[in-house]
Amino acid sequence: MSSQLVLALDGVSVVRDGNQILGPITFQIAPGERWVILGPNGAGKSTLLGVLSARIFPSKGNAVLLNQQVGRVDLSELRTRIGLASPSLEAMVESGELVKDVVLTAAYAIIGRWNEDYDLWDESRAVALLTTFGVRELGDRRFSTLSSGEKKRVLISRALMADPELLLLDEPAAGLDVGGREDLLRRFAQFSIDPTSPASVLVTHHIEEIPVGTTHAILLKDGKIAASGPVASVITTEHISAVFGLPIEVTHESARFFARA
Repeated sequence: MSSQLVLALDGVSVVRDGNQILGPITFQIAPGERWVILGPNGAGKSTLLGVLSARIFPSKGNAVLLNQQVGRVDLSELRTRIGLASPSLEAMVESGELVKDVVLTAAYAIIGRWNEDYDLWDESRAVALLTTFGVRELGDRRFSTLSSGEKKRVLISRALMADPELLLLDEPAAGLDVGGREDLLRRFAQFSIDPTSPASVLVTHHIEEIPVGTTHAILLKDGKIAASGPVASVITTEHISAVFGLPIEVTHESARFFARA
């Protein structure tokens, strides 16, 4: 893989119990790109995200993440370079954990504070990230007392704590009301403008949740890529209707996408 690529998958497939649930998948991500992965339930989105986060090992094909060949590198070390915010991670946070510690512990790639030492830089970065996503004032609250939207913002802050080279977001706007969704997408769009921000991949079911600044898209259907490329060429009436099996009109206004059956 070229050193100018964040990742490259070549013919990657995942097989479970004799069934191929993903693949073959081939695509690449370059630094600075913002990708979105969409598809109906069961399309393989979560499995693909598992491969990209080095948490699912490909059954076939070649996967290179951050210039490391999967299968020839310590995956625990590789995972520290990838920021991940997902419902499965949320479920792993202890109910009594403080919000600021949920973010801080990402510096050691662990969940749950114990006897680690954190310096002023760590604490300042955690506060800055919580501020960026609008939850700074919640730092001393118990994570379990937060709303769904607040938890998602804290987990995105955590995902960025270790200054990752790749950021993966699994349905960050799921379950939010319209106000919470729009505020989160606005903050993420502002964050993405920063040229030092890592390349990112966002998984969602809804094209309305594609943030401004997204550069590329993948549509998955039955574990395979149905369409891939620059976002405006992928998120179209023709492609969305084919993938979801229903006539859906897609409109594009003010750098946002909208769907109507």
